[in-house]
Amino acid sequence: MCGIVGYTGKDQAAPILLEGLSRLEYRGYDSAGIAVRDDDSPVSVVKAKGRLKILVEKTDGGKTVPGTCGIGHTRWATHGEPSETNAHPHISGCAADVNGIDESNVVGVHNGIIENYVELKEKLKRHNYEFYSETDTEVAVKLVDYYYNKYKVGPIDALAKTMVRVRGSYALAVMFKDYPGEIWVARKDSPMIIGVSKKESYLASDVPAILKYTRQVYYIGNLEIARLTPGQVNFYNLDGDEIQKELTEVAWDAETAEKGGFEHFMMKEIYEQPKVVGDTVSSLIKDGKINSEAISLTDEEIAAIDQIYIVACGSAYHVGMAAKYVFEDMARIPVNVDLASEFRYRDPIMTEHTLVLVISQSGETADTLAALRLAKERGVRTFAIVNVVGSSIAREADNTFYTLAGPEISVATTKAYSTQLIACYAMAMEFAFVRNKITEEYYKQLIEELTSLPQKIEKILEDKERIQWFAAKYSHAHDIFFIGRGLDYAISLEGSLKMKEISYIHSEAYAAGELKHGTISLIEDNTLVIGVLSQKKLYEKTVSNMVECKARGAYLMGLTTYGNYMIEDVANFVAYIPKTDEHFATSLAVIPLQLMAYYISVAKGLDVDKPRNLAKSVTVE
Repeated sequence: MCGIVGYTGKDQAAPILLEGLSRLEYRGYDSAGIAVRDDDSPVSVVKAKGRLKILVEKTDGGKTVPGTCGIGHTRWATHGEPSETNAHPHISGCAADVNGIDESNVVGVHNGIIENYVELKEKLKRHNYEFYSETDTEVAVKLVDYYYNKYKVGPIDALAKTMVRVRGSYALAVMFKDYPGEIWVARKDSPMIIGVSKKESYLASDVPAILKYTRQVYYIGNLEIARLTPGQVNFYNLDGDEIQKELTEVAWDAETAEKGGFEHFMMKEIYEQPKVVGDTVSSLIKDGKINSEAISLTDEEIAAIDQIYIVACGSAYHVGMAAKYVFEDMARIPVNVDLASEFRYRDPIMTEHTLVLVISQSGETADTLAALRLAKERGVRTFAIVNVVGSSIAREADNTFYTLAGPEISVATTKAYSTQLIACYAMAMEFAFVRNKITEEYYKQLIEELTSLPQKIEKILEDKERIQWFAAKYSHAHDIFFIGRGLDYAISLEGSLKMKEISYIHSEAYAAGELKHGTISLIEDNTLVIGVLSQKKLYEKTVSNMVECKARGAYLMGLTTYGNYMIEDVANFVAYIPKTDEHFATSLAVIPLQLMAYYISVAKGLDVDKPRNLAKSVTVE
């Protein structure tokens, strides 16, 4: 949530900041701003409410804001309504209108939440600080200024004292009036990367913002401080001691973060699924079996595990729901699936033989990271499935598997979800084989099926026009219900989420057997009910539930495998997927549902990649 960029170097900063912010729009925001200065000039601050294009127009693409050192921000409102005044950057002075030239000692931007900001605000008021905004960020910036002036210390000590005093999560980037050409960064539990080239330094909340300029990055650690000067970065701990870090080369390139001729990132990423699923499968299989190095658990460790907690949020949670069915059916091991936001607060029962499996695309999801830390505090082994190398979850988990989805820009996840599924399948297969729950023959069959999934996804994409036609027909829907049993229920959860988050149509997923326990009362004439039928032993039961809905006026869509043509006698429209091992059906069935949500959103003229009120990476609780 929110986006930070920074630049110091030889070129004009404002155009670079605006370009970087444009590549972070997917994170979700309601306002934007930049602060830029030259060596001997005061800072220029420009902010705007609404889309980034308003700020771009206000600054003529950055041309009207001179200076070679600056910071920028896209804000997703937490404290205070979306407004120009509440937009970042914030200053240590008291000007109500902070657009224009400002002489403040400190100017800064911030991601995260300062939990004790009210207490700190009252403290600063007693020391004659005045406040012009409703934000916790203004409090943080003025607290840095307070310590800087009170103790006559440099930026390191001022930031360190602030970090010790503040409770919450933050990525904070500030410029000091007395230190021209420098950007100072402090971080706790909120993502931040720092890039360098020969004579320039960059900072950003996420990789795509700086890929155009450099692929050489540092990952600043928790409770660390960084000083950026042109072409050089220094790191410090809370004691002010300098610490050394190694540069990392980002494997992604700028081209992979572009639309590549597609109208929206979401469709591009849907089409990338055959490749990224294939890449992830290839990273997991070696010599015809699951690569033990990729799973990074020994046979003895796998055999000793007696229960698994899968902890995640959003679509990653739905991956966990599908994985539960696969693990329990295939490996015969108990699996609990928890929303990360609930996991910590119910005091989960864990033992030394428990495995906590956390799933996160960004590796920075705040609730998931907190759940991981709770497990580690309890001495429980942790395993992470993440997409971003060097992310907080990746660094802190005992074992990590990286999905190979590449950068995912659209807020609605598609390819990251699909690669997370592959990782879970591979783990379940390995657990089942090591624990002697499946035969070697079946294990080999599963390997073959896993490697065939990319081609089967391609086949589904080739038939997308039928989904497009149906989506256009039902883009006016007010309510959509997804129903299924077993794994099909897990698929339905993800299909429903995709629908509601980008089309704004009310949709819900229900276990089909629960319809008669209340839900069927909501069925009206022409209510769209989508039945997912990929599980042979549950097929007839779900068809019966669909018939019950049709008898009450519902319009039916069926989603099933080729060969199950009986459904055409019941459903008004049917979409088919290729046959595969039923454990892997989620990987295929989700594709038509992604396409359905996409095409309905397009038909309604909505912003597919940046749905309202949502952010790509949820880095605050």
